[in-house]
Amino acid sequence: MTAPPLGTRSSVRARAAVRTERGPGGRTRLETLRSDPPLTLRQTGPDVVHLVSTAAGPLGGDRLVLDIAVAPGTTLEVRSIASTLVLPGPRAADSVLVVTARVGAGGSLRFVPEPTVLAAGCAHRVAVRLSLARDAAVFWREEIVFGRHGERPGRCRSRFDAVVDRTPLLRQELVVGEPAADGSPAVYGTARCVGSTLIAGRGHPADAPMARDGLPRGTRPGSPGSAPRRAVLGDGCAVLPLAGPGILVSALAEDAVQLRRRLEWGEALAAP
Repeated sequence: MTAPPLGTRSSVRARAAVRTERGPGGRTRLETLRSDPPLTLRQTGPDVVHLVSTAAGPLGGDRLVLDIAVAPGTTLEVRSIASTLVLPGPRAADSVLVVTARVGAGGSLRFVPEPTVLAAGCAHRVAVRLSLARDAAVFWREEIVFGRHGERPGRCRSRFDAVVDRTPLLRQELVVGEPAADGSPAVYGTARCVGSTLIAGRGHPADAPMARDGLPRGTRPGSPGSAPRRAVLGDGCAVLPLAGPGILVSALAEDAVQLRRRLEWGEALAAP
């Protein structure tokens, strides 16, 4: 189906949802899989769901909501088929994406969509609200590309709030497309992409005793439980232990390929 021209497309309100439940033998099964274009969900494995864009955008004025609920003792992986291109709309209004995710006791969520590309002229807001039970686990990656090739990015404000057992774990906000931030060597410098990965919950004790190298005592790099408990800096990447049970990997890069490579380097260090 061909999307209508941008000038004639009206604003969209869409809400999609995926919920798991524990099936026979402890297997994960999808209790709810509800799509609402352009947020279209497709099950591609026993506990894997892909987001498939079935319309252009998001465009200015659109409001999209994605609800994720991982039941106790179940697992879910959410991916996307392709990058998301955020475009300006027919009227001066922000596009909004709200993602709410809840992971129950003993549950595990892996959220790894392809990058979000901020086309010139767009105005986009993202809000992620993540709630983990005490012994749940999450791997959550976000990547933002500053415009298509050769263009300046539109504006984006991305807010991430994560709590574990109702205790705040991470409050983070990224702003792209503001001259004061984009041009500062203390913020993005010459980078064209920014990304982060939160690896949190089960397997990341906040109070593990530390050796002098920042690793838990009795471990070595690459061994189980070897996630660093103090900051590790690499080329364009930082691996930062949080005050709670988790580690944040943050990276900047000149392009999306380099950004993914740097995030994966940090993710390997942060793995519990």
